[in-house]
Amino acid sequence: MVSLSASGTVVAVVGSASEEALHVLSSVPGVETLSLQGSEPALGARRIAAASAPLVVHDADPLEHVAAAWVELFEARSTLGVLEVEVENALAQFDEGAAIMPDYYIVLDPADADDTWRHWWCGALGYRAPRRVLPAASPTSPRDAALRRLLAALPSSRPWPEPETWLPRLAFDIPDRVGVRDTGL
Repeated sequence: MVSLSASGTVVAVVGSASEEALHVLSSVPGVETLSLQGSEPALGARRIAAASAPLVVHDADPLEHVAAAWVELFEARSTLGVLEVEVENALAQFDEGAAIMPDYYIVLDPADADDTWRHWWCGALGYRAPRRVLPAASPTSPRDAALRRLLAALPSSRPWPEPETWLPRLAFDIPDRVGVRDTGL
């Protein structure tokens, strides 16, 4: 799995205000912002890999289809088979280099997300590398400093485990329960 650009740390900003967040971060020295949402994943991966800044911040989530399938499964709007297909597709994209797992996710306004989506971000995904999924408030102005401070102080932590070790088991990560089994509760 490819997770770094040629020289930097990759951060995906997700949430409805990701465009505004990219705008706020575009003037930060050492940060290259890429608006990739809606573009072909392989093109996005090439643009991320070609970036030369120490921090590459973008708005494309390589797991967006997996996340949607997981949410729909637990909201009884889809089937396990759909989740399995999306996991297989994501793993194939990682293997081919057509998708890049970000080093960090900045999740904008997770407390305002629907319950199952919040459980995706803070549970199923966050459980794998808790200090790599960072909640943040959406920017309130073009000069909002909170995101800049967050970016300047990214916590160090263990890297993401290889996706093939955990993506196929997502169906067992039940909202409100993911991570609890390891705490004895």
